[in-house]
Amino acid sequence: MGRLNGKVAIVTGGGSGMGASHCRRFVAEGARVICTDLNEDGGNAVAAELGDACSFVRHDVSDTESWAEVCTAAERVGAVNVLVNNAGVLGESPIADFSDELFDHVVSINQTGVFKGCRAVTPLMRRAGGGSIVNISSLAGLSGFANGAAYCASKYGVRGLSQVLAVELGRENIRVNSIYPGVIQTPMIEGRDVPRMVAPHIPLGRLGRPEEVTAMVLFLASDEASYCSGGEFAVDGGLHAA
Repeated sequence: MGRLNGKVAIVTGGGSGMGASHCRRFVAEGARVICTDLNEDGGNAVAAELGDACSFVRHDVSDTESWAEVCTAAERVGAVNVLVNNAGVLGESPIADFSDELFDHVVSINQTGVFKGCRAVTPLMRRAGGGSIVNISSLAGLSGFANGAAYCASKYGVRGLSQVLAVELGRENIRVNSIYPGVIQTPMIEGRDVPRMVAPHIPLGRLGRPEEVTAMVLFLASDEASYCSGGEFAVDGGLHAA
């Protein structure tokens, strides 16, 4: 019996990287998954790979109407038990040159998108009798880095929102936790100097793999984590402790 047997999960940013890894593992563990992404090619490919247990919905997490469409699609599948707010973008610039447009874009996806997702899915979880919300923040939600004003601010925002909702929704049996991945081998860091610069400083001596983050997401989504809420879980090879 799978660890998510009978559960319905929404995974944003599921068309590539960590999100695709979450979708694959969730299906393998018995969940029915709504994979959402702006990347139609990637999302459709993941859904085709996983078969009837996974369906794809094109989704802009920053848009309220788009969230309504996702919730409608999810309820056709069944009572929604799990939300993984995984979608995110980077966007870097020195502060003096940081445009309003870039800052607003990053925050609209990384922070406002998580808020809108939690707001949209909470009524579905209430009807289901409870559920688990897993918000993907970042190591940048625990410490800053140069040129990361929007990214770090948005990821710190996810941290605070997760704490608020854990308190607010606990009595409705809705658990809310946040995860802080370190440097993970995903398309987000392709073509960048990050691996070369950061890897020597990671106590475990290597970058993380998407499936290693997925293992934590799976635990928090499952009933094994039934008494975990408001938690902050780093998956970073010890980098934050270094």
